[in-house]
Parts: sequence; structure tokens; C-alpha cells
Amino acid sequence: MSTLPKLIGVIHLPALPGSPGSQGVHPTRMLALAGAWAVKEAKILAQNGFDGLILENFGDIPFYKTSVPPETVASLAILAAAIREVAPKVKLGINVLRNDAKAALAIAAITGADFIRVNVLSGVSATDQGVIEGCAAELIRERNRLGAQNVSILADVHVKHAQTLSSVDIALAVEEASGRGGADGVIVSGSTTGRSPDTLKLEEALRASRKTNTPLYIGSGASIESLPEYVSANIRIIVGSALRVGGKAGAPLDSKRVKKFSLAWKSAQKMAKPRRSQKKIKKQK
Repeated sequence: MSTLPKLIGVIHLPALPGSPGSQGVHPTRMLALAGAWAVKEAKILAQNGFDGLILENFGDIPFYKTSVPPETVASLAILAAAIREVAPKVKLGINVLRNDAKAALAIAAITGADFIRVNVLSGVSATDQGVIEGCAAELIRERNRLGAQNVSILADVHVKHAQTLSSVDIALAVEEASGRGGADGVIVSGSTTGRSPDTLKLEEALRASRKTNTPLYIGSGASIESLPEYVSANIRIIVGSALRVGGKAGAPLDSKRVKKFSLAWKSAQKMAKPRRSQKKIKKQK
């Protein structure tokens, strides 16, 4: 597996060809608009020190549950390849909403992306697209078939915009996603896009991730104010809404917000290093 990034910026793509938001516009025009958007945002994030990007079809609402049309897969593959050209040193991830994990894996495999995000890898969730079942068995086998073992899998647990129909114990969900589900990293988010996770649930998930030695990400609601606490606990960050104009999901990136967030991240990293060193010294004594 490739090394997982610690600070991931999400590229909220506008409507892609074939989606309701593209109605009345020729597919080549829609793809050109999305391409310009994606390349611009990738450059901004890379220039500000983000070591990871996630490309997702955010503007394709309402989302298909588990299988998107071929034009969506084709569009995302072209955009992923374009981002690889302009930001080759940044880890690239693919998220095909709502839960087309096999399409995300295929795109990642052929474009050389580093990881995918899967909203429901294991268990069962009642979502705004309907009931979605975990896809770990098929996905892990498909990764082996494609020879794409270098593509890491980041899996949401108790994913946002959903209610779990499996274990309400988030610690158990983390254990099962990383163990029986085969996730290389797990993601905890709030109830919806932009909302922070419940503090108690996050603490439980963190303990479970440490127990299983699985990287833990905050998948929504990360803010400059919360960064010191997250970084000191070695929690990684996936951020989208907080970087955008007005803090609104789907809006264009705000360069000033991106820079402020990046500087706050670097500051939190510097502050966390001495504390971690002190913890190690105490343990050795």
C-alpha cells in the first residue's frame, strides 16, 4: 500500500455530463468546465501543502446508490488523469458517490491514483439513496484481480447522511471495517456534510483505531480551531467545506481559507511534536 496522506483536501466537482445539473449543456462542454475547476483546485491545494486530494462527483445530485452511469466513470477518469499531470507529488484519491466503490477502484487503478474512499464498505446503512450494503468482499477481490494492491481503501464508519443498521457501537464498526472489511484507514464524520463528529463517538473510534493500528480520519467538520486537538491525537484530516467560499460545500475554493487552514495545520503539527516526544520519554522511564 502507498503511504496514506495526513491532510486531504476534497475537490467538490460541479455537475458532470449526464447528471441533472448538466441538462441542456453538451457533454464536452460540461467536462471542460469540470476539468478547469478540478485542475484549478488541485493546484491551489498542492501549492498550500496538502499532501492528499480526493476527487468526487459532488455536483451529481441526486446520487445513484451503488452504480453510476458509464459517462460518470469516463469523466472522473479523465479528470483524475488531468490532476495527476498538474499535481504529481500529491496523493490522489477517488470517491464515486454515493457508493460505487468498484468504479472508484477502476478509475484509481488506470490513472495511478493512490486511494479510494468508500462510504459503506462493511455493514448496512439506511441512506438518503436507500439501504446500502457493504461491498468489501467484492471490492477486495476486484483489487486483487486488477493487480491494484497499491490502491488503499479509506472506509467511512457510521457514514454521514445515513443511519447505521449494523452495530451502533462505533468502536466495533472501526474494528470490523479495518479487520473483516480490509480497510487501510477509517473515517469518522458528523451527521451531515460540514458537521463535526460527536466527541464521545470520536474518542471511542480513536481508541479502536489505535488498538487495530489503523489510521483514523476526520471526514467532516474539521476547523482551524479543532486542528490542535486532532493533530495531537494523531488524527488525520479530510476537509472540503471549510476551505470554500462562505464555508459552503460545493462552492469554489477560497484561496485565503485554504492558506489559513494549511498554516494552522503546520502550526498544530509543530506543537504536537514536543508533546509526542514527552509521552515517549515518560513511557521509557
